[in-house]
Amino acid sequence: MSDAQSASSSDADFASIPATQQNGGRSPISDDGSQTLSHGRTPEPSRHWRDVFWLGIFTVHLVGLGFLLAILGLNRFKKADRLNIDKYTNRILENQAGLTETYWPLYAVAGGVGTILGWIWLSLLGSRANQMMKVSVHILTTYLAVISVLCFWGDQVFWGIAFAIAASLQFLYVVSVIDRLPFSLLVLQKAVKMAWSLPEVMRVAYAFMVIMLLWMVIWSFGAAGVVASSMGDGGRRWLLVVLSVSLFWTGAVLCNTVHVIVSGIFFLVLIHGGREAASMPPKPLAKSLKHAMTTSFGSICYGSLFTAAIRTLRWEIRGLRSKIGNNECLLCCVDFLFHLVETLVRFFNKYAYVQIAVYGKSFNRSARDAWELFQSTGVEALIAYDCSGAVLLMGTILGGLITGTCSGTWAWFKSSDRVIMVGSTAMLMGMILVGLSMVVVESAVTSIYICYAEDPLLINRWDAEFFNQMSEALHQRLQHRSARAREVLTHNRTDFQTHDSPPV
Repeated sequence: MSDAQSASSSDADFASIPATQQNGGRSPISDDGSQTLSHGRTPEPSRHWRDVFWLGIFTVHLVGLGFLLAILGLNRFKKADRLNIDKYTNRILENQAGLTETYWPLYAVAGGVGTILGWIWLSLLGSRANQMMKVSVHILTTYLAVISVLCFWGDQVFWGIAFAIAASLQFLYVVSVIDRLPFSLLVLQKAVKMAWSLPEVMRVAYAFMVIMLLWMVIWSFGAAGVVASSMGDGGRRWLLVVLSVSLFWTGAVLCNTVHVIVSGIFFLVLIHGGREAASMPPKPLAKSLKHAMTTSFGSICYGSLFTAAIRTLRWEIRGLRSKIGNNECLLCCVDFLFHLVETLVRFFNKYAYVQIAVYGKSFNRSARDAWELFQSTGVEALIAYDCSGAVLLMGTILGGLITGTCSGTWAWFKSSDRVIMVGSTAMLMGMILVGLSMVVVESAVTSIYICYAEDPLLINRWDAEFFNQMSEALHQRLQHRSARAREVLTHNRTDFQTHDSPPV
């Protein structure tokens, strides 16, 4: 089929994207190479199951952990050592042990506060999102510092130092990216505009928050049993760390499932020029949900293990690298870490989820293709300049800190030696619930960048003023990179001539 015929297929489904986007050798056609039919639509190709191994691992982990949580919670529910497990643990602190129902209400507070904060975020998304972003950026440092002081006051020296370091890193990061915030907030504002125009997207976020809350009921039941157990503090803490890692992975999987569902819808909206366009395929939400929960779910489970940690590390290293100055030794060390993390980002980045939603690829291939697309078009320079993801993470952390503070304060009055255990795990619960509400905005941001790299005219058709602002920002970033490259080359050439010049 000719390119002219393919270009007329802008109303195709996920597997059929207009060929007018194929500039620079980029071809956003379906993963199996299907072509457009003469009447302008393609039948949706059958998708293959991807990353099935990780789907199996996640499923086994979820079932096994659910069984373990039930045992841990039941062992001390209404009766101490109901299942006679204490004989396998350290019983030195048995007189300090409690019951599951003693600590379960504390986690109920965490779930309630996290859900309320997430709902507040979603409800204010359309009218006060920009102000909420600014609050997240500027309040987080203060909140971390206050918690640090409270930890020192409660003789929790380690946690006081930890929160003090976190406050310092947060402050340094904000200072290092303060010039990028106006553009980042602009991108977030447009992403919010897109999310708010699609009510079904908001319903997806609400639904997954409820699903996550139901799992937290089971998780907190087991966690409360651990906190109430008679084993030593070391055993309780390590067991809670294991449970927290599991909860983090589960929460990340649900967040990224929402990411894939919502990204698929956003991509279609941008491709077809609006939700009400006649070319929009029927039931886009149902199709996106089906793909995310079946053939692409293994890829979501796999990517959820690594992307969050690598993204956070990348933001911190970029912020530090931009403020080092002329300290060549430190710059060399940071550059080594920077290139290492950039290599990892090539295989683990959040833009992979858009490729998964649209084309049904495996996670690693999606991540690689997305990154190569950005580098071939120069859009990677704009993404590196944008810190909208970090701003959203700040809001998520702030929500988690508020949740942990509420549960930790109540735990202080019930059992002061359990404050850190309850507060830290409650904080994680709050971060996941608030993060689920923010992921719709992040999905809109990633979809905007993917579409801009595929075909900038898609953004121009959606919002011409925003297209001009993005184009101007990209032009400035490319000029900045070119200037830095010339400066480095000139510096290296000068050093070479200095060292190789013969003595007079």
